[in-house]
Amino acid sequence: MAVRRAARPFAAVTAAVLIGVTASACGSSSPPSSSDAPAPAAMAAKPAADAALFRDLPAKLADDGTTIVVGKAEAPHSVKVYLDPQCPFCAKFETGGGEGLAKAIRDGKAKAEYTVASFLDQGTEGASTRGANALRAALDAGKFAEFHAALYASQPQNEGAQGTFTTEHLLKIADQVPGLRGVAFDKAVKDMTYKDWVAKSEKAFEETGEGGTPAVLIDGKKVETRDGLFTADGFTKALNDSKA
Repeated sequence: MAVRRAARPFAAVTAAVLIGVTASACGSSSPPSSSDAPAPAAMAAKPAADAALFRDLPAKLADDGTTIVVGKAEAPHSVKVYLDPQCPFCAKFETGGGEGLAKAIRDGKAKAEYTVASFLDQGTEGASTRGANALRAALDAGKFAEFHAALYASQPQNEGAQGTFTTEHLLKIADQVPGLRGVAFDKAVKDMTYKDWVAKSEKAFEETGEGGTPAVLIDGKKVETRDGLFTADGFTKALNDSKA
């Protein structure tokens, strides 16, 4: 789990606060180090393992201006997801439980409500901010779910690695999503068009009081690691067991 750092202007928390993780966090009280990280040219870009699962899932911006809702409004279950683009535990969720969530969305059983944080940047316009900006651009292009899945599939193993979610890296990831690249999307990524939205989304995350990412709630109840947060089958069971 990525834990918000004490350097931010709100209270520090321990790594054991969320999702049953007892001794794991994405970083320390200082910004991520990139001294031994791969160069930008080495950053891989690939589609999600089951890219078709995320294709054409409807997504829109909620009335609060920050939450991204994927799925049908009338779906019986609501799944709230807090994440940071750099967080490796978020990637673990997205490539496991996230696939179970995508199946539920496709089947009309659930809708997802994403709040994108960027606290791992430690107040700078780093990889999390750039990644969040690109996610917002993908929403306007009608490709949020596909790009979201590809972004986490392309996340490097080293948090804060040099070259992570640079303009070049993000556009390479976008190449894995058919129909995403175009003048508007490319310009939004290059110009950081949604920088203000990223800051508002981070503020919305902070105001929830959540201590870190990923944090996942099904119908208002937090999902614990032992309940299968990081596996598609485990997440599906947790969803089916929930009483909406």
